Amino acid sequence: MSAPDPSKLSLNTATIREKWGLAQAIDGCARHGIRGIAPWRDQLAAMGVKEAVRAIKANGLAVTGLCRGGFFTAKDWKDDNRRAIEEAHELGARCLVLVVGGLPAGSKDLAGARNQVKEGIAAILPEARKAGVPLAIEPLHPMQAAERACINTLEQALDMCDQLGSGIGVAVDVYHVWWDPKLAQQIARAGKQRLLAYHICDWLVPTRDLLNDRGMMGDGVVDLPKIRAMVERAGYAGFHEVEIFSKLNWWQRDPDEVLSICKDRHARVT
Repeated sequence: MSAPDPSKLSLNTATIREKWGLAQAIDGCARHGIRGIAPWRDQLAAMGVKEAVRAIKANGLAVTGLCRGGFFTAKDWKDDNRRAIEEAHELGARCLVLVVGGLPAGSKDLAGARNQVKEGIAAILPEARKAGVPLAIEPLHPMQAAERACINTLEQALDMCDQLGSGIGVAVDVYHVWWDPKLAQQIARAGKQRLLAYHICDWLVPTRDLLNDRGMMGDGVVDLPKIRAMVERAGYAGFHEVEIFSKLNWWQRDPDEVLSICKDRHARVT
């Protein structure tokens, strides 16, 4: 397995969100020679879309994704997703990542929630196609099925893509799918057309917080080179987006240190 292309490294701004806003993250990527960035919408709103577009273009960065749309089982989801599509279009984002939502309030109907998600995506998909914004369903680990995402495997996400047609694919986040016994099969099934984003970090043992204790690449148990080989064999040639939620560690560090370590670990262990 050859070393990863350093020009493919991207920063998901969740990784430094506690210390840097989006403007600082853009400047940081430029200083460290990181060529991709994936903003979160709250940070984008704080900076302003027009100013963010200007700064990203001025620094020659690619927007590898916008986080996030989705939550189709919540109330008033439609207008927010329409705004997310507009923002992704203005940024020239390679995809809008969808965290689809969990069970509706008071419900125990998981199958019904998944159907509600499919209907919600179908409702916004024509607008996304018109705007030229691919939608990327991100399956989340089953531990988050109830409150964040009732789509939990690549197989479920790709079944939904097959039903919905063009303009939609998947975001493969190793934190959420590394454990899946069908991972290789489903990545191959997705192929170049539906592999829209690839997110990297690591799974720590022990994990102290299931939401906010992701590891830096190389600090946990995920076989990152093996998974990269899977996505590359399937035709993916896009960015490798570092997305680390780490309340107990990385969010407390100097973001310049974090970016330096991201570059080193991307080169050595992914």
